[in-house]
Amino acid sequence: QVQLVESGGGLVQAGGSLRLSCAASGRTFSRNVMGWFRQAPGKEREFVAAISWIGTNNNYADSVKGRFTISRDNAKSTIYLQMNSLKPEDTAVYYCAAGRNWGMAVTTTIDDYEYWGQGTQVTVSS
Repeated sequence: QVQLVESGGGLVQAGGSLRLSCAASGRTFSRNVMGWFRQAPGKEREFVAAISWIGTNNNYADSVKGRFTISRDNAKSTIYLQMNSLKPEDTAVYYCAAGRNWGMAVTTTIDDYEYWGQGTQVTVSS
């Protein structure tokens, strides 16, 4: 059974930091692009960051560029999202996702991702 399990969410004050992790099991995603998305109450799920399977290419939403860093450790089947200088508007449920096809280029399109975690809540207080 394929599983993506996020962890590391929580409550933090504005300006603080959190590091999210996403552990994959059930199959290898070492050749898949991986991404982070988020969904705030009453809003659609939106792209946050994505990383290529080899880890050399990545893409960020403009709203998080310069504050968030995505990384991966294929040996541990885990991806990370380091979030610094957090703002109240970063409050959302954060989801990790695995791209549909091996070797696919980094993509921001939600439909290009096939496997999803259950999400982890991030709340930033002002």
